[in-house]
Amino acid sequence: MTATFTSSFRKAGLALIFAASISAVTSTSGFAFSAEAQSMCTGDAFRLCSSEIPNIPAITSCMIKQRASLSSGCRTVLDRDLAAQKSGKLAAQ
Repeated sequence: MTATFTSSFRKAGLALIFAASISAVTSTSGFAFSAEAQSMCTGDAFRLCSSEIPNIPAITSCMIKQRASLSSGCRTVLDRDLAAQKSGKLAAQ
């Protein structure tokens, strides 16, 4: 029972770290991941990029590098958010 509780507690902690990391990316690098992307990609981030937590730029870079391995839902929203960010930067220049 204790092992199950510890595992669940650790997963919840990692989820909070990832959410905080995504939130910080929004404020520090100007890239705004949508709430949908956070929801759809949290599992992929843990599965593919957990070694990068809590390094925010490294998590973002890892997710982009691992695009082919992302779940379809995460890939869809990540691509949409990246495209929106690029078009926003182009419009601002």
